[in-house]
Amino acid sequence: MPVWKQLLIICILAAASYGGFEAWNIHFNPPADNADGNRKTRPVIVETGFATIETLEKTIEAAGTTRAIQSVDIVPESDGRIIEMAITAGSHVEAGAMLARLDSVIEEAHLSEAMAKVEEQTKALDRMKRLRQTNSIAEVKFDETVARLTEAEAQLDRARQGLAERTIKAPFGGIVGLPEINAGSRVSEGDVIARLDDLSKVEIEFSLPETLYSSAKKGQLIFARSTAFSDITFEGKIEAIDSRIDSLSRSFRVRAILPNPNGLLPAGMFMSLQVILSREKALMIPEEAIVFQAAQSYVFLVDGKKATRIPVAIGERQEGLIVVLDGLEAGEEIVLKGLQRLRDGSAIIVQGNQIAGTGDGS
Repeated sequence: MPVWKQLLIICILAAASYGGFEAWNIHFNPPADNADGNRKTRPVIVETGFATIETLEKTIEAAGTTRAIQSVDIVPESDGRIIEMAITAGSHVEAGAMLARLDSVIEEAHLSEAMAKVEEQTKALDRMKRLRQTNSIAEVKFDETVARLTEAEAQLDRARQGLAERTIKAPFGGIVGLPEINAGSRVSEGDVIARLDDLSKVEIEFSLPETLYSSAKKGQLIFARSTAFSDITFEGKIEAIDSRIDSLSRSFRVRAILPNPNGLLPAGMFMSLQVILSREKALMIPEEAIVFQAAQSYVFLVDGKKATRIPVAIGERQEGLIVVLDGLEAGEEIVLKGLQRLRDGSAIIVQGNQIAGTGDGS
């Protein structure tokens, strides 16, 4: 092909390319000029929220095991054979309820004998009193009769106590555990028949690091959860704080009480705890509103139809929120989304907004 044709084709292609570029620039990227001839910037579409006063909690995680508020082993106070059992595992008994009874034939005989002796000595003393009025007996004889009556009454008290010990009663109201001995078994003094737990409240003991010793206070709230009751949160309070710090673990013991009105929590259950060390009100915004530049933190404040960048001092974080120490006031509207395209003074279009926190500002 001649050179002049090749040059002609190149010129035609170059002209077509330039024409296409100009057409795209006119139809798809038009320069919208203002009165001064400067190009306008398009408004940035943003989502906004509001700074609110929230409750800031300082918490720490711990773990502990439940214990009954009162617990006792049910044991006989004397030897004998069990003739009656009134223990049903897991049942609730009132204070003073009969739990078990031992054979008491010998004790009943001792009681009858002691009652007879008291009656005999009482009559003897009455005769002595009549004789004494006529000075028919010596003072020594009268004193001996009084002493024998006192001795008989003491024997009667012991016989009654011995008979009472044959009946084992609940010292307080609570839940009876599994019986260890069945009716008809012979038991000795101190043998464990069952365990009685008062589960109207449960006690939890746990440890905290020594660095929190000044922060832990009696009456502080705790929230407890267990895998057995994953949908229930139990609320209680710190009851006591140990006065010593363990030299090996560098921690101290804390004891808390959880109400347990339905008896859901048994003794010995592992619990995950959240201890509320402090609660205070603070101005908070979502962390996504913060723009970090060098060592400074900024937010974009909604100022009419534009966004103004202002510096803020920030503090603690809590569940996606951050404390604003200085630079904002409660109720001010800030930009949450669309920050990448914003500059100080950028025009904005608010597409949606949300409350910055939970709204728990009461």
